[in-house]
Order: sequence, then structure tokens, then C-alpha cells
Amino acid sequence: MAKRSPKATTSRASKSVVELFAGVGGFRLGLEKNNAWRVEWSNQWEPGSRHQEASSCYEHRFGSAGHVCEDIAKYLDWQIDGVDNAIAPESKKPLPSRVGLLVGGFPCQDYSVAKPLSQSAGLSGKKGVLWWEIYRLIEHTKPKYALLENVDRLLKSPSRQRGRDFAVMLSCLNKLGYVVQWRVINAAEYGHAQRRRRIFILAEKAEPTDINPSSTIISSGVLAKAFPASVSPKSNLSTITLSEDPYEVSENFNKTGGRSPWGNAGVMVNGVVYTMDVVPSYKGPQKILKDVLEKGRVSPEFYIEKASLKSWKFLKGAKKVPRVDKNTGHSYDYSEGPVAFPDPLTKPSRTILTSEGGRSPSRSTHVVRKKSGRLRRLTPVELERLQEFPDDWTKFDSAGRQIRNQMRGFFMGNALVVGIVAKISKELASARDRNSSTL
Repeated sequence: MAKRSPKATTSRASKSVVELFAGVGGFRLGLEKNNAWRVEWSNQWEPGSRHQEASSCYEHRFGSAGHVCEDIAKYLDWQIDGVDNAIAPESKKPLPSRVGLLVGGFPCQDYSVAKPLSQSAGLSGKKGVLWWEIYRLIEHTKPKYALLENVDRLLKSPSRQRGRDFAVMLSCLNKLGYVVQWRVINAAEYGHAQRRRRIFILAEKAEPTDINPSSTIISSGVLAKAFPASVSPKSNLSTITLSEDPYEVSENFNKTGGRSPWGNAGVMVNGVVYTMDVVPSYKGPQKILKDVLEKGRVSPEFYIEKASLKSWKFLKGAKKVPRVDKNTGHSYDYSEGPVAFPDPLTKPSRTILTSEGGRSPSRSTHVVRKKSGRLRRLTPVELERLQEFPDDWTKFDSAGRQIRNQMRGFFMGNALVVGIVAKISKELASARDRNSSTL
């Protein structure tokens, strides 16, 4: 048998992807759209769920090869530390030996560091916080790139030390030798049919070099090329130097409180962070909610009955509700503004949340008015279209059983806009190939 040339092996490894928190495969769909990347190992696990339906749907679409349905912390204990912790035999699928890209959309939690490095064998965080498993996996696999997605609230958390959590992440990635770009992207501002704001963080394993921070943020960086922008008139480039010890960052970053120092875009090189606010520069076509609606007959279960209309109007409306703090006994009024009811068809939709799929009256559920005047909820196919998945992507599990509509809505609330990932994927592959050609 002829041996593969080193060039072919290197090319395959550079396209290899490890996918964390895979859900029903949104990252994978975006990455593999142009055949520039290939997911070789994936993980999906919903804590506290008896039936791992998202994982089963993922396997229905992509197969089980290289897919692990297991608590990631338990898996890494086995894979990295050799701990015999009784994980299922079918989950013992080793990680690729070489990784070009690690991706994942992970929960926004408290990322404080538990102990200083001088008092522990290595960096550690609060138990159960998934960032530290990402850190451990990056440290072990040493991917050339890491692309992570989160809610934009990450830039402001926690409330007592605004911006600290993101600072800890940057410090950790700097410790592992990565240059980092980030951008908060509202999908609707780049022509997509949903107003979904998320932060995308791109880390590259590279020797620190002299760069032009403003140019990287605005024009020359991967995220800048994927999503053109200009400097906000009210923003200036700020410079922040992070400690080399993530524990020190955790303890002292913005300790006096006040506003978060992070803009909606930035770059970090060798522990020095440059950040500013940018505004989108997009002049292409704009999709709206009307564009995703199914044509023809919709099942009666999605229509709102007259008996529940009062509840729907109350939940969607502005209100002040008396409440009492359970810990202090303090009485206060909980206030919230109105939500459009029904949702306007001529604009991009509101953000899909995990509560979307239920039949009961809900403040967050999208409601549209048909030409007949009747009101109805969005169907699973319409929710999939808002996230740019193929129609009925989430209809079946790996055993061919139909998945409940409520769960399908939950899947889409947890998903991301596939087209956003596809745009980043294309620019990142171009950068990867340019770098390879200069080696």
C-alpha cells in the first residue's frame, strides 16, 4: 500500500475539527458547507436529561462515528488523565491525534479561578463550569484555531466585577499561546432573518507578532472580513494589559466595579488587549420573518384558542408585578416592557429562546397573524428556517422516532444561525490556506 505524502497528511489534519456542545449540529453545518473543514469528533450532553434527544438527533443526521454522548468532564478524565470512571464503552472514542480547529457554543457562567497556580497542580475553576473543560481540551489537543460562541452578556459578567469573566478567558488563552479576535454579531444586521446577538471568539495558535490592532478589528482580521464594520463614532481604541496569571485576573479585574471595559470587538496579542465598538457595514439583501413562514396548511395545534388570548396578551404586555425577595423579605415591583403581539412580519424576528416550542401562553414565544386574522405560533420548520437549518432537520432521532415539537423548539433556542458560522468558516479556511502556503 502506498504511503500518504506528508503534505496530504498535514492537509487532512489542518481541516480536522473537534466540536463541543454540538447540539443538533449547527456549527457542523456551517463549517462543512464549503467542504473546507471536517468534523472528526463531537460531543453533546444535556446535564440532568434522562433522554439525550439532541445527541440522538445529531446522530440521525451525521452518524455515530466519532460522536460521544457523555459528560465532557467525565470523558476528559478518561481520555486525558486515564481515570477509569465507568463511562460507557460506546463513549470511549479517542480524540483525533491532530486538530486543526476546535469549536463550541458554551453556557455563560461564572468563570472565576478557584486557586492560584502556586497552590495547585494547574489551572482550575469552579466545579461544573464548562469553560474549564474547554481550557483542558485546548491544552491537550493544541488546535491551530479555536472558535467559540456565547451570549454577548459574557462581556459584562459578573455584575460585581463587570467584564471579569471574559478577561479570565482571554488570560487563559494567552497562557496557552493564542492570539485572539472577537466580535459581537447581530445576525439581522448582516441580512439574516433573526435579531440574534452573539459573541464569536476566534483564537489562533501563533507566535505573537506586531499587528495593527485597528486594522485587524476593522479590515484585516478573519472576523472583520466575514462581517465588514466601521468604527463607532462614539468609540476609541482602548488598551488593556492582562496579568499572566488567570487567578490574579479573576481576583482583581475591575474589582472596584463600574462599566465593563470591553467593546463589541477586539484583539489580544501577548496579553495586551485592544478593544473598541464597531458598527456593521452591510448593504446586501435583508431577510424578514415573513420569508420563513410555511405556505399552505398548518396544523391546528399551532393556532391560539380564544380562551387563552387574554393570558397571551397579559404576558406580552407591559406590567408591574409585586414580588417579595425570599431571602430578605423585601417587597418590590418587578417591571417589564411590552413585547410585540403579534410579531411584525416585515422585520427580522426576535431571538429564539429555548421556551419557544411550548403550547402554553408565553412571553417569549413568537406569534404571527395569518391573512385570515387568526393568530398562531411558529412551527418547528419555521424555527429551523430562522436558524438556517434545512427543513425538518430535527424531526427524527437516531432510532427514526419523531421528536416532540416542544423539544424541537428547545433545540432551536439553543442553536445558532448557521449562515453566520458559514461566513466565518470560509474566511478562516482562506486564512489557514494562506498560512499553509507560506510554510
